[in-house]
Amino acid sequence: MALPPKPWPTGMAELCEPLVRRVLAPNPSPYTYTGTQTYIVGNAGDVAVIDPGPADEAHIEAILAAIGDANLVAIMCTHTHRDHSPAAAPLSERTGAPVVGCAPLVIESDLPRSDEAFDTTYAPDRVLEDGEAMTGTGWTLRALHTPGHTSNHLCFALEESGALFTGDHVMGWSTSVVIPPDGDMGDYMKSLDKLQARDDRVYYSAHGEPIEKPRQLVRGMMGHRRQRENQILRLLGDRARTIPEFIPEMYKGLDERLVKAAQMSVTAHMLDLQKRGMVSSFDDVWTLLVDRP
Repeated sequence: MALPPKPWPTGMAELCEPLVRRVLAPNPSPYTYTGTQTYIVGNAGDVAVIDPGPADEAHIEAILAAIGDANLVAIMCTHTHRDHSPAAAPLSERTGAPVVGCAPLVIESDLPRSDEAFDTTYAPDRVLEDGEAMTGTGWTLRALHTPGHTSNHLCFALEESGALFTGDHVMGWSTSVVIPPDGDMGDYMKSLDKLQARDDRVYYSAHGEPIEKPRQLVRGMMGHRRQRENQILRLLGDRARTIPEFIPEMYKGLDERLVKAAQMSVTAHMLDLQKRGMVSSFDDVWTLLVDRP
C-alpha cells in the first residue's frame, strides 16, 4: 500500500476518542508504514501507554509531553518487535511506571525477515495472562492473548468504549506477516476467529488508520488466508514444488524487494498444512498428501 502524502503527524498527540490519544513515532519503513503509533489511554488522573515504540529520544519526549501532569501507571506492550517495545525501559526509568503486558520473547534466527527483529531489552514487571486487566481512573484495559504474528502477542480491550488495541495482529494498512519459526499460521487464524466472535466497536492498530468496521475486516483477512491456502493446494495438485516456485504464480508482478516476505508467508502456510497432515516435505520439496477439498 502506498504511503499517504506528507506531512505526517509525527510527534503530535492526536485525539482518537475521549479516552484515547495517539503519538506517531519517527520510524517509517516498508514494515511500519508511516511509523509506530503509540497510544495513551486516559485523560485525567491515571494513564497508560500502549506500545511505546522505538527507543528514540524525540518520540519519548513526545510521549512525556502528551502525558503531561497525569500519573503514568502502566507501559503496556502488545509484543516485542523492535518497533514496539524498546522505549518501554527508558520511559519506565524516567517515570517510575511499571512495564506490563506481553511476555518477553527473543528468537534468534538467520532466516530473512519482512518485519522488525525482536527487542532483547524488554523486561516486563508484570506479564498479563489472557483475560487479566489493568485499570486506572475511568478506564479498564483487558488483555487478549492473540498469538500468530508472534507467540507472545496480546491485544488490549478498552472496556469503557469498545475499542481494541490490536498491535500488529490486525493492522489498518496491511495484512499481518506471519514468519516462522515463531510466527504460526494456525495460531494466527485461531486468533482471528477469537476477534471475529467479539463485538468491538473500533480497532486501533500500531500502524495505519483506525478500523471502523472491524468484523468485516477480520472476515476479509480470514478469507484472504484461506484463498492463499487453496492456491497452494491447487499448485501442489499439479506437481511437487519448492517454496520459491510458488511465488511467480501466487504473487504475479510482485516487487522484487518483497519476494522474501512472500516466501516466508508461503512457508508459514505450508508448515500449518503439514501439521494438519495435508502436505509433506523432503529436501525442501513439498508434496500434496491429500486431495484438495
